[in-house]
Amino acid sequence: MRRTLVLFKIVFTLSSCIAFTAQAEGAGPIADKRDAQTWLKKIQSAAQRLNYSGTFVYQQGSQVRTSRITHVLDGKNELEKLEVLDGKPREYIRNNEEIICYVPEARKLLVEKRVTRDVFPAILAANPADLAEHYNIKKGETGRIAGFDCQAVVLEPKDNLRYGYKLWAEKSTGLLLRAQTLNDKKDVVEQIAFTQIAIGNIDRSLVKPSFASTRGWRVENAVMSEVDLSSWTVKFVPAGFKKIHELKRLLTDTAASDSVSDSGRSTGPPSQREVSQIVFSDGLAAISVFIEPGTQSRTEGSMQQGAMNIIGKRQGDFWLTIVGEVPFAAIKQVANSIEFKTNK
Repeated sequence: MRRTLVLFKIVFTLSSCIAFTAQAEGAGPIADKRDAQTWLKKIQSAAQRLNYSGTFVYQQGSQVRTSRITHVLDGKNELEKLEVLDGKPREYIRNNEEIICYVPEARKLLVEKRVTRDVFPAILAANPADLAEHYNIKKGETGRIAGFDCQAVVLEPKDNLRYGYKLWAEKSTGLLLRAQTLNDKKDVVEQIAFTQIAIGNIDRSLVKPSFASTRGWRVENAVMSEVDLSSWTVKFVPAGFKKIHELKRLLTDTAASDSVSDSGRSTGPPSQREVSQIVFSDGLAAISVFIEPGTQSRTEGSMQQGAMNIIGKRQGDFWLTIVGEVPFAAIKQVANSIEFKTNK
């Protein structure tokens, strides 16, 4: 009897250990997933709530561009200055949703509203739990970027209609310091990363425009409004992509207006055209369908720039341009599923 009781205790103990081990092994991936989503929340919050200023490099295919961004939270207002450091000088000053672009060689100010929230390091616009429906999210390795210790978070797509991502967050604040876009072979097709960054204690004067006077500059307001584009339908957007905007705007063809005479003033009045835009997003990537009258002579076709794929096509009396930070298969699926129905 005693021997039987001892054996029973051994079997019960072993069974409990096996069950506990199985539970622990099962909880591991779940805990890791939750931890990774917590990091995504930190990345999302840090870009909006922290003060920071730094220089980052954007690599898109063979093109490399350097910019400097300064972000300051002034009460409830977000103030931001983005300076393009390569090529022709450009400066973008953002006050919450309003953006003013300074174009010094044309002595011009472009004023518009922000459409998508995708300026590095504020590239996340979705709840991490929603992203988890279409990406496998997990923690990656730790590393060091721009002098800061970082934690990597990996987002692997669950289908072939979106890219994968690897995001590196600064450990103490969660600020995104590097973002890589990965294709189905896990090759980096696009990358953006800080090379120098200061976090906290940022002088508010750094978000002011660099131009002491813009007297005599032409001001162009982007006439943009939310409209009903229900006559246009896109039947097959990738799963998880939701329509976030239906817009109509006046675009200025700047080729003529940006031509500058010897006196330093632009020559010729700018021409404008009306363009409609439907914007879809999964909270990480965006797809836009631009619609305009097909009066201009254009050639249909497609092209790729880094992670960006573009298709231009004629449909009836309209010209469509489909642009997205998604694989070509997704852009082609969207382009082939666009329908226009006239209201009777």
